[in-house]
Amino acid sequence: MTRWINAFARLAVAAAVGLVVVGCASPGTSQAPSAPPPAPTAASSAAPSEAPPRPTPTAATSLAEPPPASLAVDGGDSVTGSLGSFTWADGGSDSPWLPGAPIAVAAGEPLIVTLSTPVAVAEWTAKRVAAGTSDGTGAVPLAGGQGTPISFPAPGAGSWSVQVDVTFGDDLGSAAYYWAVTVQ
Repeated sequence: MTRWINAFARLAVAAAVGLVVVGCASPGTSQAPSAPPPAPTAASSAAPSEAPPRPTPTAATSLAEPPPASLAVDGGDSVTGSLGSFTWADGGSDSPWLPGAPIAVAAGEPLIVTLSTPVAVAEWTAKRVAAGTSDGTGAVPLAGGQGTPISFPAPGAGSWSVQVDVTFGDDLGSAAYYWAVTVQ
């Protein structure tokens, strides 16, 4: 009986295959051509499992730490400041008040801070302490603002440690820069 069932099963499979072959090859039976699929749109062209495109990194986001900042009087040579405490990307550094990079200016001259890499600036403040001070105790505000340019008048005659605190836009972080400013 098992042989009879196996023979019947083989016959049924052969008949089914034959019907499919005959149906596909029969003259006079045709199907209407189907419409071509719609062209993909920008919204539908990405596979659902793909992650959304990542923004192209900017020069600022590819830096390991905040960009260097330079201080100059209008039309004068610039001096790169000392980088103090900062937060940037997934890291940061904490430092005491620094003496800063030396620069000599005249009293009241406009001082201009320039970042070496274009970075959005949300806000900034400039303050000073007497040269040789090891912390910011007694710091005197010089100026503050939002965005760029970062510019403020030189303090009065004397030797100062000037700190410029910058909070960067786009949640990039913040940084403190220092200069040893001798004002004549």
